[in-house]
Amino acid sequence: MEQVIARQRGTDFSSVAIRLFGYIFIAIFALCCLIPFLVVFGTSFTSEKSITLHGYNLWPKEFSSFAYKIVFENPGVILGSYGVTLGITIVGTTIGLFVVAMTGYSLQRPDFPYRNRISFFIYFTTLFHGGVVPFYLIMTQWLHLKDNYLAVLLPGLMSPFLIIMMKSFVTSIPHAITESAKMDGAGDFRIFTKLILPMTTPALATIGLFIALGYWNEWYNAMLFLSPDLKYRPLQLFLYNVVTSADFIKNSSVSSNVQPRDMPLESMKMATAVVATGPVILFYPLVQKYFIKGITVGAVKG
Repeated sequence: MEQVIARQRGTDFSSVAIRLFGYIFIAIFALCCLIPFLVVFGTSFTSEKSITLHGYNLWPKEFSSFAYKIVFENPGVILGSYGVTLGITIVGTTIGLFVVAMTGYSLQRPDFPYRNRISFFIYFTTLFHGGVVPFYLIMTQWLHLKDNYLAVLLPGLMSPFLIIMMKSFVTSIPHAITESAKMDGAGDFRIFTKLILPMTTPALATIGLFIALGYWNEWYNAMLFLSPDLKYRPLQLFLYNVVTSADFIKNSSVSSNVQPRDMPLESMKMATAVVATGPVILFYPLVQKYFIKGITVGAVKG
């Protein structure tokens, strides 16, 4: 009896020690992830002179909001850019999530006769790409989407990686559910919307987060297809132009408003990072539990 009690105490001590070690490790890892963002946030409120003399710090040695003043110099334009990016993100994520989910569901069904051939073409695009020039010609010469927001929206709707991920998620759902629903008279689309989608909520949250982040950080296609004549362009491209313009002014010998040496280039880079990532940081906790669950389902399957 005493040996059993001693063994139980040893087991409890080991469990507490392992749990304590895990908490300490997670706390250190969380700090390693949090400190860089705090450095970015603190540097964005630091004067350029202080950054030159003292480098980057968690707390600004010489407080200055000049970088944000330049970034928000035209509040109507930046709010319009926010609106464009937000609209593209919401519409693109909604449509793209539905299309990716339908594609992944179709490719995993054993009774779909062409699933292997279509899967091959999807996998093939992960290895080979036509290049920028054919892509540009298709969007501008064939689809005539120059200076059209659809040129930013359409390329992000589908991704081979996300289709493969969705297919692996849906494979965990027994095909017998689909067969029983068909025996009850339900059509394929009704089965997909009423049965499959509610059972893949973690997968939808995971893939939706990936699609939304892709649209939110999109600037390359906007740079290719949206000319400066448009009043509002996506947020990332607007901030990119602000930083490049500031860099040009600082390296130039002539400036109309501020002296080149006073241009807060480094703090502006940090300020644009805060402006661009702030909404994402606020949104991520809402889908975190679904994101983790979705990743876990895909990892432990089989």
